[in-house]
Amino acid sequence: MSRNTYNDVPPDILDNGDEDEAVAVEAGSDIEFDLEANPGSVQRGTEVIRHFWTTLPNAPGVYRMLDAKGDVLYVGKAKSLKNRVGSYARGQAHSNRIARMIAETASMEFVTTATETEALLLEANLIKQLKPRYNVLLRDDKSLPYILLTADHEAPQLVKHRGARKRKGDYYGPFASVWAVNRTINALQRAFLLRSCNDSYYENRTRPCLLFQIKRCSGPCTNEIPHDEYAELVAEARAFLSGKSNAVKQRITEEMQKAAEELEFERAARCRDRLAALSAIQGVQGINTQSVEEADVFALDEQAGQFCVEVFFFRNWQNWGNRAYFPKADKSMSPDEVLGAFLAQFYDDKPAPRLILLSHEIEDAELMAAALSTRTETKVEIHAPQRGERRQLIDYALRNAREALGRRLADTSSQQKLLVSLAQAFGLPKVPKRVEVYDNSHIMGTNAVGAMVVAGANGFMKQHYRTFNMKSEELKPGDDYGMMKEMLQRRFARLVKEEPKGSSADGESGDDAFPAWPDLVLIDGGKGQLEAARQALAEVGVSEDDVALIGIAKGRDRDAGRETFFKPGQPPFKMPPRDPALYFVQRLRDEAHRFAIGAHRAKRKRELVKNPLDEIPGIGPTRKRALLHHFGTVKAIQRAALEDLMKAPGVNAATARAVYDFFHERG
Repeated sequence: MSRNTYNDVPPDILDNGDEDEAVAVEAGSDIEFDLEANPGSVQRGTEVIRHFWTTLPNAPGVYRMLDAKGDVLYVGKAKSLKNRVGSYARGQAHSNRIARMIAETASMEFVTTATETEALLLEANLIKQLKPRYNVLLRDDKSLPYILLTADHEAPQLVKHRGARKRKGDYYGPFASVWAVNRTINALQRAFLLRSCNDSYYENRTRPCLLFQIKRCSGPCTNEIPHDEYAELVAEARAFLSGKSNAVKQRITEEMQKAAEELEFERAARCRDRLAALSAIQGVQGINTQSVEEADVFALDEQAGQFCVEVFFFRNWQNWGNRAYFPKADKSMSPDEVLGAFLAQFYDDKPAPRLILLSHEIEDAELMAAALSTRTETKVEIHAPQRGERRQLIDYALRNAREALGRRLADTSSQQKLLVSLAQAFGLPKVPKRVEVYDNSHIMGTNAVGAMVVAGANGFMKQHYRTFNMKSEELKPGDDYGMMKEMLQRRFARLVKEEPKGSSADGESGDDAFPAWPDLVLIDGGKGQLEAARQALAEVGVSEDDVALIGIAKGRDRDAGRETFFKPGQPPFKMPPRDPALYFVQRLRDEAHRFAIGAHRAKRKRELVKNPLDEIPGIGPTRKRALLHHFGTVKAIQRAALEDLMKAPGVNAATARAVYDFFHERG
């Protein structure tokens, strides 16, 4: 593929003397774009696009539309770049969404590809990376979990896996959630007695672990089971996960009957327990299929301008769970447009099954199937069934999508009411869209960590949470005021630098049209912490008009419901005991407290297990392992003479000198 970037737009196109400004209306907004009232901005954008169009080839590729700041507005693919971009240059017959996009376009970039299939894959990848405002965005794009049965050890391991498939073995999934994977692995351990421990733990066992005692592992680490018998268990597990569950159950049933006839009742009881575990796995699968071995089912529902895509995963005639996604899309887009864009991004980082069932026909179904087939190296089919069992699966998924979106809309409505009550309780000029809560945690000043949690109309926005390790050398241990000041200074200094107040990013942030600037900042503390926060904001140029500050002091005996609130320039006040706003503030504060304590404990744990050898330059994992194997402990290494260090296998004179000098200078 080749890349062509055009930035040599004539100045008279970008600034044609018109006083009209480019209209920047967020996708999905209720504000209508009036073409008659803003002809200059649309015309200016059309001229920019036409300038690029004149030099484009009739070749497949991907195009990007950029605004005046260089931010990507839209990413699209085309079978013919010249024809596709030319459709924007007509300057008429555009929807309001497209007209807004054209009006903001100040530049374009292009990548030509060999085929349209390659363009489709590149488009999905760029959308996920750049998150353009006018594209459909898959907001929750975390990788899905799998079950891995390893094949790089004499005693294969059964583990949960997420991420790149670098380890040798068989992968089964995807599963809808980690909970579903953990539940299935627990049942598989009872059914097949396969180990779940890592290789280093396995190699260093001298007696069976607790899992062997509770009959969830056969104990291959200490030869409690011969390797050939363990291999038979592995083969049975592989067959079961590959869809041959009836054959596996039949073999176990026959073995149980044989053991009973031979009066080996303990062996018969173990077979019985294994059958019960397998039945438990199949019993919690919910709806299963009779004619679909492997498929993903996508059903889209739309309500009140919002979309929900419910995805069911079927593998080996079993339902491996479902998950609801809420993509960001302009409400003017049709369901088939949203579903098609969602599908391309969904499979950008995961393999597709042999069959994909959709609730709506999508425009590029054949092209999408060809692209996914190329990536997975197996034939992929995409259908929108109208009858039969496959349609029943679609209807089932549609019902779940409708219910999931209904719950989300209800939760959003309730959350919005709480934000309204919060604005009224604190006398804010407007309902806050973004609320930030700050807290810190430490033990006698050690391992101090600051934490920020964020909430909005959709509840807690965990992707925006942040932790702060205290870095100031002037900070005294246990100085809560100083820690709060440092945390707020660092947070808002960066905000002022990267997202100046009044910029377009002030109104939206990232992939979810969520404000970058908070309307309300809650400080877990009284007058002292509030004053430290106020000074921090003032020093970076943030006024009280920009961000409302509220301090929350815990009540007598730290009882919930007796909190005192502090606001700059006003006397302290309390809320009525049963006020919903008070309960909401308590939830926000408790979440900040939970997050701060969790971050502190994680940091403290890292410090407790920290190895002094990690601080020595030039000492990597191999040499560290060699030293520990030779001397046994870090204390023995610290006491060792230079000559003794040089005798350690794999340690040369320079390394021995570095280790000796490191501990000698310390002690």
